[in-house]
Amino acid sequence: MIDLVLFFGRILLVVLLYLFLFAAMRSGIGLVKGQRTDSAIWCIDVEKGAKSLRGLHIDILGPVVVGRSPSSDIVIDEPFVSATHARFSLQGPALVLEDLQSTNGTMVNGHIIAQPVTLRDGDEVQIGDTILKVGRR
Repeated sequence: MIDLVLFFGRILLVVLLYLFLFAAMRSGIGLVKGQRTDSAIWCIDVEKGAKSLRGLHIDILGPVVVGRSPSSDIVIDEPFVSATHARFSLQGPALVLEDLQSTNGTMVNGHIIAQPVTLRDGDEVQIGDTILKVGRR
């Protein structure tokens, strides 16, 4: 009788272990793919700027650096843009824009920003002569 109880106990332990591993793997795969649980994803659309940038659409899943440097995520090759000019980053469900001590500054809706700014859907960000529109989809 005790052997039968131990046998079913072992089977129950193995089943619980597999369920735990399946749940951990399932949540881990979502993190690796960069999926967000938010219903809306922030995005950037280039409204005005160089021909090579116009129409560019970027979904923001992590920090996005804008600048003149080729290592930037969005490269704006203009003389008034610093090498690493500004950074878009997600803080919870909010999108925050930070000027990275650029020489000529970053504008949001026509106002120069001095500290990180929480963006809203439809805000326009100007870096040099390039205008980026922020939105949610």
